[in-house]
Amino acid sequence: MQFFGLFTQSIGIILWPVVFVLTDLINEYYGRSGVRKLTLITVGLIIYTYILITIAINLKAVGFSPVNDDVFLTVFGQSQWIIVGSICAFLTSQLVDVWVFWKLRNVTGKKMIWLRATGSTLISQLIDTFLVQFIAFVIPGKWSMGDFVVNAAWGYAFKLLVAVALIPLIYLGHFAIEKYLGKNEEATS
Repeated sequence: MQFFGLFTQSIGIILWPVVFVLTDLINEYYGRSGVRKLTLITVGLIIYTYILITIAINLKAVGFSPVNDDVFLTVFGQSQWIIVGSICAFLTSQLVDVWVFWKLRNVTGKKMIWLRATGSTLISQLIDTFLVQFIAFVIPGKWSMGDFVVNAAWGYAFKLLVAVALIPLIYLGHFAIEKYLGKNEEATS
């Protein structure tokens, strides 16, 4: 997808900053164990998608299908590399996100929600962006290292912009959780 006429990224780039904000909210209220459960569920869903795509790639298209087998394989075969990259990047970046979040929370206490949520996201998204794009596009030979650096840098810059733009949603999420679930009992790291 073309963004602002400046750079091209997978549409999935829109999803992950929101996932990391949700991770920060879960981290705040349910601690590492809550994030661990969310991460495992997410990885399970990504693996499920991978299995379904693998099955679909190995089935022959019906004669009247407007999409032939070669086109389907071109599009969805590449997505398998993206999915493998997503799993590796998500698991790695989630571990880093939780670690940084709790380091910052231990320093800030219950103050400066924006700092721990955005700070942990900025670091974890750096890892996520570069790792997923390396696995998805460099390893299968779709991009040169130069293309990789340019595309990953643009992707990370976009994610930084989105992370900063989502700061109000972090506070809105905290307000909604406290309104419906009650005040945060001290989550355990």
